[in-house]
Amino acid sequence: MPRNVIFVAPFPTEVTMRFVRAASKLRDVRLLGVVHTPPGGDDAKLYADVVRVTKPLDLGDLLEAVEVLRRRHGAPFRIIGILEALMVQLAQARKHFGVPGTPPEVAELFRDKSLMKAALRSAGLPVARSRVLRDEGDARSFAEEAGFPMVLKPPAGMGAKSTYRVNSLDELWRAARSMGASERNPILAEEFLRGQEFSFESISLGGRPQITSISRYLPTCLEALENPWIQWCCMLPRDVSGPEFDPVRAVGAKTIAALGLEDGMTHMEWFRRPDGSTVIGEIAQRPPGANISLMTGLAHDVDLYRAWVRAVVDGEFDGPWKRKYAVGSAFLRGMGHGRVAAVTGVHETWEAVGKWVVEAKLPSIGAPKADGYEGDGYVVVRDERTEVVEKALKTIVETLRVHYAG
Repeated sequence: MPRNVIFVAPFPTEVTMRFVRAASKLRDVRLLGVVHTPPGGDDAKLYADVVRVTKPLDLGDLLEAVEVLRRRHGAPFRIIGILEALMVQLAQARKHFGVPGTPPEVAELFRDKSLMKAALRSAGLPVARSRVLRDEGDARSFAEEAGFPMVLKPPAGMGAKSTYRVNSLDELWRAARSMGASERNPILAEEFLRGQEFSFESISLGGRPQITSISRYLPTCLEALENPWIQWCCMLPRDVSGPEFDPVRAVGAKTIAALGLEDGMTHMEWFRRPDGSTVIGEIAQRPPGANISLMTGLAHDVDLYRAWVRAVVDGEFDGPWKRKYAVGSAFLRGMGHGRVAAVTGVHETWEAVGKWVVEAKLPSIGAPKADGYEGDGYVVVRDERTEVVEKALKTIVETLRVHYAG
């Protein structure tokens, strides 16, 4: 009998569908979908059956959808998904139906950054100082402890969304009020981390990392958000085996253990301070965004999407992997507001770096300007030499220009 794997994929974005396609190719799997918007074309054939929901983040809708699929096809073997905003609901659905996988208490630790940081701090791990703010007294107390600048964000935020740097007590409380800080709606304040920003990815089985990877952010995510003229880049150097990365490998493994993840993938953002020390920003219990999933596969010449589904469905890892390439993504955006009116420098960029390009998505003319640091498109480059990838990324961001109007 095939195993019933329910993939909760509300919207058929290209990134989501890459994971869904990988799941559909597993042996002895009947892939069932819970969606808000069904995929089209060939992707519509990936699911053996689909249930549509109207409120994709609502636990009640999710439980009803899974129950419909259970009645039609039998008990679910796994309930999976990649969206961070759904991690807790997926865990609650697994518990409700008695399905193995990450439990709610672990999913909640990863999702709620205040709980996460408290758990990591209790485990003796280097994590940014933070405090939940409910009123002006909380804000004043944390300001006296951490000083300025500091960063404000929702406890369950993601991808630097709704994240702000504040530089004074007055700015702090004005920003906190604008975010609706209250007893029922606390916000998270963190010390502002200085230094180089990186990410640390892992695929774990039984709580032990089977493979780890490191990427470098150029510049930090917050700097990119605060400076709309910056075309942000993310790079995976070819060689990350040196002793300069030993501390984060140790911290990464201890972080996974402290939060209780068994099987799955993590994406941890961390900083190397000017004094060389390592400090954790935050960690998510999901495959990484910002093309890092794609680039991790390209750097190791493997199918990362399949590796994730093998871990969460089969409890297996097909390794070891060898890092063969350096890979980088340049994210395309420009100054101004409105809709994409033109993209210039495309021919010149292709002439300069085309032989290293492995994937590209140019901004769509007429599309509204995106509000995040990932911008309106991207170019991914790969080579065996890290310095070649660095130079190619520099050429891309200096040559390609996105223009807006309206």
